[in-house]
Amino acid sequence: MSSVAVLTQESFNEHRSGLRMEKGAAGGLNAGEEEEALPTYKDAFPPLPEKAASPEGTQETANAWTSKIRPLKSSVITQVFHVPLEERKYKDLNQFGEGDQAKVCVDIMHKTGAHLELSLAKDQGLSIMVSGKLDAVMKARKEIVSRLQTQASATVAIPKEHHRFVIGKNGEKLQELELKTATKIQIPRPDDTSNQIKISGTKEGLEKAKHEILLISAEQDKRAVERVNIDKVYHPFLTGPFNKLVGEMMQETGARINVPPPSVNKTEIVITGEKEQVALAVTLIKKVYEEKKKSTTTIAVEVKKSQHKYVIGPKGNTLQEILEKTGVSVEIPPSDSTSETVILRGEPDRLGQALTEVYAKVCNLLKELKTVDVHIEFTEGEDRITLEGPTKDVQMVQGQIEVIVTDLVNRMDFTEISVDPKFHRHLIGKGGVNINRIKELHKVTVRIPPDNEKSTVIRIEGDPQGVQEAKKELLELTTRMENERTKDLIIEQRFHRAIIGQKGENIKEVRDKFPEVIINFPDPAQKSDIVQLRGPRNEVEKCAKFMQKIVAEMVENGFCLSVPIFKQFHRNIIGKGGANIKKANITEIEVSIPSKLHNSLIGSKGRFVRSIMEECGGVHIHFPTEGSGIDKVTIRGPAEEVEKAKQQLLALAEEKQTKSHTAELRAKPEYHKFLIGKGGGNIRKVRDSTGARIIFPTAEDKDQELIIVVGTEEAVRDAQKELEELIKSLDNVVEDNMIVDPKHHRYFVARRGQVLRDLADEYGGVMVSFPRTGTQSDKVTLKGAKECVEAAKKRMLEIVEDLDAQVIIECVITQKFHRSIMGPKGSRIQQITRDHNVQIKFPEREDPQAAPPAEAPIQENGEADAGEVKEPVDPSAPKKCDVIVISGRKERCEAAVEALKALVPVTIEVEVPFDLHRYIIGQKGSGIRKMMDEFEVNIQVPAPEQQSDKISISGLANHLDRAKEGLLERVKELQADQEDRALRSFKLTITVDPKYHPKIIGRKGAIITTIRTEHDVNIQFPEKSDENQDQITITGYEHKAIAARDAIQALVDELEEMISEDITLDSRVDLRFPQSGAPDPNLVTVTGRPELVDEAIDHLLNLEEEYIADAVENETKMAYTRPHGGSAAGMDEQRGPSKGFVVREAPWTTGSEKASIAPDMSSSEDFPSFGAPVAAKSSPWGPKRF
Repeated sequence: MSSVAVLTQESFNEHRSGLRMEKGAAGGLNAGEEEEALPTYKDAFPPLPEKAASPEGTQETANAWTSKIRPLKSSVITQVFHVPLEERKYKDLNQFGEGDQAKVCVDIMHKTGAHLELSLAKDQGLSIMVSGKLDAVMKARKEIVSRLQTQASATVAIPKEHHRFVIGKNGEKLQELELKTATKIQIPRPDDTSNQIKISGTKEGLEKAKHEILLISAEQDKRAVERVNIDKVYHPFLTGPFNKLVGEMMQETGARINVPPPSVNKTEIVITGEKEQVALAVTLIKKVYEEKKKSTTTIAVEVKKSQHKYVIGPKGNTLQEILEKTGVSVEIPPSDSTSETVILRGEPDRLGQALTEVYAKVCNLLKELKTVDVHIEFTEGEDRITLEGPTKDVQMVQGQIEVIVTDLVNRMDFTEISVDPKFHRHLIGKGGVNINRIKELHKVTVRIPPDNEKSTVIRIEGDPQGVQEAKKELLELTTRMENERTKDLIIEQRFHRAIIGQKGENIKEVRDKFPEVIINFPDPAQKSDIVQLRGPRNEVEKCAKFMQKIVAEMVENGFCLSVPIFKQFHRNIIGKGGANIKKANITEIEVSIPSKLHNSLIGSKGRFVRSIMEECGGVHIHFPTEGSGIDKVTIRGPAEEVEKAKQQLLALAEEKQTKSHTAELRAKPEYHKFLIGKGGGNIRKVRDSTGARIIFPTAEDKDQELIIVVGTEEAVRDAQKELEELIKSLDNVVEDNMIVDPKHHRYFVARRGQVLRDLADEYGGVMVSFPRTGTQSDKVTLKGAKECVEAAKKRMLEIVEDLDAQVIIECVITQKFHRSIMGPKGSRIQQITRDHNVQIKFPEREDPQAAPPAEAPIQENGEADAGEVKEPVDPSAPKKCDVIVISGRKERCEAAVEALKALVPVTIEVEVPFDLHRYIIGQKGSGIRKMMDEFEVNIQVPAPEQQSDKISISGLANHLDRAKEGLLERVKELQADQEDRALRSFKLTITVDPKYHPKIIGRKGAIITTIRTEHDVNIQFPEKSDENQDQITITGYEHKAIAARDAIQALVDELEEMISEDITLDSRVDLRFPQSGAPDPNLVTVTGRPELVDEAIDHLLNLEEEYIADAVENETKMAYTRPHGGSAAGMDEQRGPSKGFVVREAPWTTGSEKASIAPDMSSSEDFPSFGAPVAAKSSPWGPKRF
């Protein structure tokens, strides 16, 4: 254990006086005795414990300290923070250690786990010592700054695109910055155009945060972002097969190249990185693009839509393989397009090889059969393949197909399982996550039928073992879901947010308490009160009771929300004559209904109460929690609708209580449309005639066949009877025939029978059968309910009539406009097709590089065939590639032609001075892009080398006028700016002696800044290297520049009136007026008005005289208070000789000296200052290490 002695000035004086007293008491000790009486250095200053001394002495100590021992770092750190008086939040000095300040400190300690100690400095500032782990100390520092220190705020402006780098990934950089600087940093939202970042905190923190933010922005300024627009069709050539080429480019240039994926319809390629790297990458990309643009051509082939997937391959691998093998890009039409045209793009000599690859993929396993003239038809929904053709070829193909089937049966297996459709979406999972996992894990294909098929069969295909494992897993999932229970809770939507809590904190606690229960809240836009719970039966019940308890507490506590609105805005909210507030005339009333009737009024899953709320304009009806025994039901909404809902609710309650009767009917879901009728006409008749309420199942209900009839016994009986008759008539299945010309059959069965499926959905599931392909029968069979069959037959006759009335009209539009007319993904053409109910077919694209047709062989001896006489080609006839074919009713086709022609872009030219073109384009094309987006046109600015004043605008005719006006308006603005810049660039110079320049500039530029601001001019002083050091240049508007010149001249005139005189002051007067190194350090120059200069000189000389007198007096005092040498003995003669505090065997004594006076602490040699150079000197302390 070590001890530390602290020697203060008082104890030192006391010790000296004690020594004197002892000496006086001892009388006359001789010199030897006196020396023995002195304490040794080790007695006076005992050393700290250390290892046993070694013969090496200090050398071993040095080695021990300099040895490479890894230091142990404490996990606890201590930091001291100082809060100046002017920045303290709590300045009541009488309450130090208590009051709000103390409470805040205790709260910070509890919150962060750090330990705080407070003390007051002499300047009344607050010193806070914080101890704890690093993260706790940093958190405590942030709390101290925000809660004990007054906050200042500042803004820093950096480019908007740099904000995301300040935020960092998931906001980590921003959090780190706030913790590091103890500030709060607010960054504007992405949709806010402001580039100002607001910082609040202490002054020191503000400066640190500003510096860090500007550093981040400066780093990003070094980086460049370039956007290059390349036609989408050339992107595969830039990326290369499997993205190899773009990877090589990135490796070579060091830039990051982002090419949009094929599924995204964007032409913009983004390159980021250092400026040189980006420039090199752009050059490489453009080089590849230009090469491919010149050398590639295209061919188009027709491939059935169903076979496109074989060309694409899994995850697009087949397309990449074809690109890798042949260098040819294969363009597949999007899945939502009806086009079956596949385009191959590449070099002409490679297209043949690529075409072979495409056909090989299309034919897939049947590629060997392509030379045989046999028609192969796979019958959908049946285990049958139909072959038609010559007997010999059919037998050969049959044998080959049987070999393929045998191979598939040996290698593959399939199974089918039946799963209720309501579980299908749970098996698929969010975003297909569940089913995709099963597919990848077991290497199988799983087909789950879509909702519109209403099928329970799930088919699994693949490796036999994988099929069995996938089947087992799917059945386990299904069993688990079947054992689950779903319960709907009626909770008012206004409570949903409170139950969920901020960032989901409250609902997370509920979910943690019931981890096996899935709680689903409705979308706020649906305005639904139903909260769904799903999970094991017991857990669902417990969770339901728990949530009902939470809601009951909220109701009892009278949940209320106050919105503070400034008084000056109240009149805007109320509106003229209270118009606005009347719109929000929401009332709330309570209706007393016996609690025993509540469940029957709510109905199964809220069916009854929901129907009332929907009928009464979306009022809100809230029933008390089940089992509470409360009779009051709350109705809230617009006053009129609330009253209406009240009447209906009371009437329903009366029916329930006195004469309520309920009946259930069952009807196939496809019959419901017929029972309801168009616009609810049929069901309204039943309601009006009987007075009963009829409730059909909603899409969420499990039992889609159940229809409930509610009312008096008589009303229910009558309604039930009418409905049963309707259902019976629908169940009366009949079969009927109709004649449809075979030429129209294809229309009904096209697109996998989409038209027939629509008929079945619309007309109660009626089945329509057409004769087999190849037979010339015109007989079509309809089977279903009698009314459904009649309605479907009528609709089919209307369709046939439309088809018979169809005409074909040709619309000639130059091919170059076709893509513009189609619009993005064919959206415009699809809209015209829907609006006018016509079919539109565009021609194949003409190959500009295709060879012209070969000339006809020369007929010799006049042997020309009479039947082969060819008519001369009409040069005015339109090209095939320009003809668009429209089919439909004549009047609709004509309307469609007009609509198509209205979409043809028109080009106009606008006269714009060449020198304004770059301003119209804007920085990186932003200006011209903005105009094109605003006016929906394409604006083409000529290349700079053309020096042309013509700007082309192309687009729809109705957009061009607006675009032209907008462009001319922009030209006017730019011309006005040019004129203004010319006026602002007026320059004049003024000659001023350089010695007056500092005076004109003023302290920290204050005077010259005032002149610049006041006159809105730029004032430039000469550089040191300029020849004319007396020339000051003023730039701005002419009248303002002249006014600024006059202001400067007035200052110069005032300075020239001043005089300068030199005075000599004693150098001991520490005024520091002359600069360091001046030839005469005593010379001080006084400048000013003559009458003021004399007064200043007299004042300075008086001060000098007083200061010199004080200096002489102080030197005299020092001669007595600070003795040197022999004079000390004389001064201490009366008190007895004293040598100060003396010890023996001190480290500073030499071998010959046994005792000495205390060391001279004023000696820079024995006690050097930090950083001061000291001559090397041997010392018993060992080598100096500083």
